[in-house]
Amino acid sequence: QVQLVESGGGLVQAGGSLRLSCAASGRAFNMYAMGWFRQAPGKEREFVAAHTWIGGSTYFADSVKGRFTISRDNAKNTVYLQMNSLKPEDTAVYYCAVRVSGSYGYDDRMAYGYWGQGTQVTVSS
Repeated sequence: QVQLVESGGGLVQAGGSLRLSCAASGRAFNMYAMGWFRQAPGKEREFVAAHTWIGGSTYFADSVKGRFTISRDNAKNTVYLQMNSLKPEDTAVYYCAVRVSGSYGYDDRMAYGYWGQGTQVTVSS
């Protein structure tokens, strides 16, 4: 089992920054790709970013490219999402997740088997 706990959410003005953290416990964290998703009220959960285990490749949704970065510290079992130049449309609950299936792409929810409880990010205009 893998347990994930997100933190770092909050209220920020448009143009501001936040850094989300996701602390993992359980299985060998550094063997898995990690992803961030978000869900706004009334909308489906959508992919934000992913960080692979092998090679350290990163993937981003078009909506956040150039503004968000993802990193991980395997020694601390933690993955981070640095969010800059935030916009009101970034408002959502942000979830981190562990990718457990190679049958789906990094941006597909179906690839992820463990999820955190989420942290709220609110961007005011």
